[in-house]
Amino acid sequence: MAAGDHIVCGQAAAEPLTLTRKLVAQGAAVAPVTLFLGATLSPTFDGGVPAGMRFFSYGTLGHNASLADRGLLEILPERYSRIAPLFRAGTLPADVVLLQLAPGRGGRRPSLGLAHDYCVDAARRARCVVAELNAGVPWTHGAELPPDVRIDHWVQADTGPVVLLPPAAGAVDVAIGKHVAGIVPDGATLQAGIGSLPDAVFRQLRGHRHLGLHSGVFGDAAALLMQAGALTNTRKGIDAGTSVTNTVVGSTDLYRWVDDNPGVQVRPGNYTHAAEVIARIHCLYAINGALQVDLTGQVNSEAVGGRQRGGIGGLLDFCHAARQSDSGGRAITVLPATAHGGRQSRIVVDLDGPATVGRGDVDVVVTEFGVADLRHATLEQRAERLIAIAAPAFRETLRHAWRKSTWGYRAWH
Repeated sequence: MAAGDHIVCGQAAAEPLTLTRKLVAQGAAVAPVTLFLGATLSPTFDGGVPAGMRFFSYGTLGHNASLADRGLLEILPERYSRIAPLFRAGTLPADVVLLQLAPGRGGRRPSLGLAHDYCVDAARRARCVVAELNAGVPWTHGAELPPDVRIDHWVQADTGPVVLLPPAAGAVDVAIGKHVAGIVPDGATLQAGIGSLPDAVFRQLRGHRHLGLHSGVFGDAAALLMQAGALTNTRKGIDAGTSVTNTVVGSTDLYRWVDDNPGVQVRPGNYTHAAEVIARIHCLYAINGALQVDLTGQVNSEAVGGRQRGGIGGLLDFCHAARQSDSGGRAITVLPATAHGGRQSRIVVDLDGPATVGRGDVDVVVTEFGVADLRHATLEQRAERLIAIAAPAFRETLRHAWRKSTWGYRAWH
């Protein structure tokens, strides 16, 4: 590892913990380097890091927020589907790649296991690829290590993979989940992210039938839907009988369940997030969180209060596809109505950060107070519907501010 190197690390549950922890533990011995991180679910980089170490990512997802707050993280505002092509073209540099792999078995090559992401494209161009073999990582179908990826050094893991226990759903999450369940029809194909809110939504869908899954993430709640017979993947239009995902994140029980399970395939991002693939999916319901929604329908999923707290990720890839679906798909934005213990509304007149999703691409917004269908709605109708699902304590303030705003003034005069 040389000064100025760009190091690419496996993300989420595919972070090679033995390698990343040893890298941080070297302290002052580490030459100035830049680490490219995806979603970080471990506290590896939360504490002190070597003075010359800087970080680069497509968002402040998970523990990356800590790095951003300390001024150590540079953000690349790109959608997830574009990250791998940037590594493939060499636009994003990759000198060293750190991978986590499940050991091969039965004559099969090792598996990428818990994520089939941009690391493969980065590894094809890297000077050095280090692979951490981890017996605790499931061997997943669709993620067998490509034969053209060269491994220069092998390391045995001294710890299991990152585990993310199923979050406890609060009353707000459950209420939102019930609202979403009332929108999603039997036979829909689902996409959702990580966290207590998507988890709560999936748990409210156990009474549905013939659901499918094509998503960036597969977690415990999706496995429970499959085990309950609700998620069968029989009406997806593609990949019949198979849940398709780019990453697997969850409990040890989940990892055991997906191990060598042909009903779950971990596919590369150029398949899971590709527009031409998603366009073929039947009745795609994309369910994604947000930090704020303004009264015209714009969605902020990246920053609030001057602090980076999210990212574009796969949001735009799936949102656009769901809204343009010819088979009745929907793009659903979910968020609690308030933040900071109820002191601040997340339905706002003006966003406190970038408009990640423009008002022309927003479909349905759901809070614990109800559903705002924004399809084919005028600006005034949007404001009325969004105020109706804001927390009651903020509704009159929002109405007053809307009437004084540029958009509201035009509607009222």
